[in-house]
Amino acid sequence: MSYYYEPARGHGLPHDPLNAIVGPRPIGWIASQDAEGHRNLAPYSFFNCFNYRPPIIGFSSTGWKDSVKNIVETREFVWNLATRSLAVAMNETSASLPHDEDEFTRAGLTAAPSRLVSVPRVGESPVNFECRLSQYLQLTSASGELIDSWLVLGEVVAVHIDESLLEDGIYQTAKAQPILRAGGPSAYYGIDESQRFDLIRPDAR
Repeated sequence: MSYYYEPARGHGLPHDPLNAIVGPRPIGWIASQDAEGHRNLAPYSFFNCFNYRPPIIGFSSTGWKDSVKNIVETREFVWNLATRSLAVAMNETSASLPHDEDEFTRAGLTAAPSRLVSVPRVGESPVNFECRLSQYLQLTSASGELIDSWLVLGEVVAVHIDESLLEDGIYQTAKAQPILRAGGPSAYYGIDESQRFDLIRPDAR
């Protein structure tokens, strides 16, 4: 027996299960700034990597928020890895603030200079991707109706990695202790090396 629902008619559950099923999801901790230099830092749970060469990452924003506005205006942003030790600070940056208030300051984070873009990165984060906007688009329903959600895609032009996360030149995912968004209003998960398993792709055998 399965639970069935049609999203257009509602799910009939205490919380929409979509976010819990598609998860845990990596967090798009996005730093941006407007043309006048007002900084913004916000977490987005609709985030992922979409291409290798060139490297393309992206996030989706429900509504035309400051992050989207800033990135479209300046064509730059920085993704910062949200880790277990930075979870509380990351959560603080989700607060709805006036445009001229700085989430870096609110969360007690260091706005470290980037190399190739003008947007600062989170100095405490062990991994940062400096990005330039490649494209953005407004999402539509299957019927073609415009939705108040925006997909922002950026090319990664520079990468910062704390060297402690590299062993024999291989990035250690679990060692970074990334946090991942799950279902419900407050659930997150971590990654533990004990949960690792390896598979060899058929073409590589």
